[in-house]
Amino acid sequence: MGLFDSIKNKVNEVAKIVNTAGSGNKTVEVVFEKLPENAEEFKALPQASLSDPFNTAALTVLALCFYPENKDASIEMLNFLKGPSTLSNAELQFLKDRFADADYVPRSYFEGATPANSYLPSEPYTVKVSDNPYSYNNENYATLWIKSGGADSPRQVTLRKAKDNKWYLWEQFLLPGIRKPENENPWA
Repeated sequence: MGLFDSIKNKVNEVAKIVNTAGSGNKTVEVVFEKLPENAEEFKALPQASLSDPFNTAALTVLALCFYPENKDASIEMLNFLKGPSTLSNAELQFLKDRFADADYVPRSYFEGATPANSYLPSEPYTVKVSDNPYSYNNENYATLWIKSGGADSPRQVTLRKAKDNKWYLWEQFLLPGIRKPENENPWA
């Protein structure tokens, strides 16, 4: 077998993996009728079964929203989502740094939250989570995307499936800066 045939076979193997791994280009609306008031209520939400990566990604947004008001509850929620692992010291410091001057960023992932309304979401609280054809390229991992009302492109959340068949938070890239609320923007 020549080099061309070897490359062609490898491409076909990868194509089969991609085609069977996930549908791609799917968007799921995860709806929270009522926001939990504490970590116990958070863990009791139907989405907290962590049975699919879309719910875990949406719960990550919800957990981050708690940080400005109740840092300890937020960390407890995030550690619940992390499953067998917990937040590292670097991740804890990153959260502290990110929330030093922009508590509105996680709210921006809820539907209806825009700079014009200071990122106040619509009710019921809805997070749209999307996949794409490359979301399931690595076995037991899912890379999903969530659109912010203050950013031009969606942000990434990576989930990992554990031996218990639950999808846990592996890493999130939801906290980079976004457009300031119009009431805080000196240029608007």
